[in-house]
Amino acid sequence: MDTQPKPVDPLVLFMPSGKRGRFPVGTPILDAARQLGVYVESVCGGRATCGRCQVEVQEGNFAKHQIVSSLENISPKGPKEERYEHIRGLPDGRRLSCSATIQGDLVVDVPQDTVINAQVVRKAAVDRHIDRLPAVQLCYVEVDEPDMHKPLGDLDRLRHVLEKDWGWKDLLIAPYLLPQVQGILRKENWGVTVAIHRDMDTSRPFIIAMWPGLKNEAYGIACDIGSTTIAMHLVSLLSGRIVASSGAPNPQIRFGEDLMSRVSYVMMNPDGREAMTKAVREAVNGLIGKVCEEGGVDRRDILDSVFVANPIMHHLFLGIDPTELGQAPFALAVSSSMQFWAHEIDIDVNPGARLYTLPCIAGHVGADAAGAALSEGPYRQDKMMLLVDVGTNAEIILGNRARVVAASSPTGPAFEGAEISGGQRAAPGAIERVRIDPETLEPKYHVIGVEKWSDEPGFEEAAGQVGVTGICGSAIIEVVAEMYLSGIISEDGVIDGSLAARSPRIFQHGRTFSYLLRDGEPRLVITQRDVRAIQLAKAALYAGVKLLMEKQGVDHVDMIRFAGAFGSFIDPKYAMVLGLIPDCDLANVKAVGNASGTGALMALLNRDHRREIEDEVHRIEKIETALEPHFQQIFIDAMALPNKVDAFPNLSKAVKLPPRQVDSPESVAAVAATGDAAPRRRSREERAARRNRD
Repeated sequence: MDTQPKPVDPLVLFMPSGKRGRFPVGTPILDAARQLGVYVESVCGGRATCGRCQVEVQEGNFAKHQIVSSLENISPKGPKEERYEHIRGLPDGRRLSCSATIQGDLVVDVPQDTVINAQVVRKAAVDRHIDRLPAVQLCYVEVDEPDMHKPLGDLDRLRHVLEKDWGWKDLLIAPYLLPQVQGILRKENWGVTVAIHRDMDTSRPFIIAMWPGLKNEAYGIACDIGSTTIAMHLVSLLSGRIVASSGAPNPQIRFGEDLMSRVSYVMMNPDGREAMTKAVREAVNGLIGKVCEEGGVDRRDILDSVFVANPIMHHLFLGIDPTELGQAPFALAVSSSMQFWAHEIDIDVNPGARLYTLPCIAGHVGADAAGAALSEGPYRQDKMMLLVDVGTNAEIILGNRARVVAASSPTGPAFEGAEISGGQRAAPGAIERVRIDPETLEPKYHVIGVEKWSDEPGFEEAAGQVGVTGICGSAIIEVVAEMYLSGIISEDGVIDGSLAARSPRIFQHGRTFSYLLRDGEPRLVITQRDVRAIQLAKAALYAGVKLLMEKQGVDHVDMIRFAGAFGSFIDPKYAMVLGLIPDCDLANVKAVGNASGTGALMALLNRDHRREIEDEVHRIEKIETALEPHFQQIFIDAMALPNKVDAFPNLSKAVKLPPRQVDSPESVAAVAATGDAAPRRRSREERAARRNRD
């Protein structure tokens, strides 16, 4: 009798979708992608002639996913692939997924430039007036020609006239310009336009660019580097007009979906930091090209830039090892604002362009949170404002002009569709809105890219043009909240199996029950584990908010502002039903879009805003939630919908909430069946706190 264990098929992980599965050796990567529902375009039907199915294999130890990926685990190029490469060419590192086969464990990146149904980047500029005081000024002057009787150098005569005509003293010059000064001055009969950069009044001004004759165009970029999305605005420094805005997925996602996974990748791969730094800088340069093309602007006319990012993205963008941010006490390498020549960190704009980064508040509350604080100004308010930026790591700021406190909560990627069966990021085909009839328990839903709701005539035909592909974050919140309001799940988040007799949409799924949202292709189900993942994420956020409220000595907030791409598409009512945020008058709960990007825009167009946020960051008090002795109890109470102990009187006026329940044996069993625990970073912090107390 053969007792040898059966070989385990190789594990393949597709990024950025995060979908994974095991496939026999020899399976074409394209076939594996299709079986998992990963979109890889192929026009030629696998004949290796169209080249649309290109993928990249990532090398390294991906600890979170327990995969060691190597180029040795993909088949060598065959005749068809070699023929395509010879005729059409393949970028370095690219393979044709229709020809390349699986030989071992792989992490496969589907490049975004090959994807038609790419993620919808839903970070947009905020339409607001910003008083203009940029760090860059254009000055046109006419310089005296050389005089043998006055042996003053060309640059010195230029400085002299800039002082005489414009009042600029003690001017320095960008080194790259020195060899060009004489040629530029002589090209237009000694008439020249000079770009002068001065940020702080105490710093010496710099000549950063020169053009022969009159030049009346100067631009800057404001960029928000998020862990999932990079958003950018191209702005006229002369008028303040936003010329173009665009965004792109952060390519670092192939190294890990959440921030701690990226830190882990750096720790386990010697060249991990360099690889991620290169990836994000290339993405930024790509976006610069995109907004310049859209706005009809020469990238050499970009003279200033402002960047915001969370601490780990901030460090990786600047080329700093983020390892210390992955463990207590979460030490930043630098927290103050920084200034560079843009070319020093490989940003392809004018050689004299400057780059400014906003300060970070603390180890997990970064420059993006500082940008959001600058944009919304809780420190400028008389009333108590709660500012929340929901992402894989939620930043929370609470305060008014008297005092501001801040914290971070490791919500994880559940709100962005990861770790949810059928979950995905916002893209055409994703369900974004859900309603459930409390009588029939039948759902209806709205899909990105389709005007009609699912219960309207013509929906299936319209959806067929786009395809229904999954559930994005806003819908995940709504479907769980609707399941609670309709009685499908209890206050403790347990799917009521007794309702299976009432509706076939509730059915047994292993040891627990699930809810069928869509019966089709694909079949989309909300499982007990999905509900638990959302409960864990929302409890982490709410517990952070509650601790900040306790620090402020308040039992309610006057206004709530949702920031970020995800926050912009959350329905405040459902967020409150879920218990994501505390009770508040719904009229005072608003989405403010990409507030971090708006803060970067403000700092770009007005250098006084840089001083403002630099001063305020020193006054914001950072609270380390995991060090608070009763954090765990607050977290446990926040697992309930909307909360086990906190009242929601304002919400109750707008929504009929189910009656409060007591703990049941079923709820305990359901928690045990899902096998879940609190988010990872919190447990690490708690261990560190315990060591400190001991």
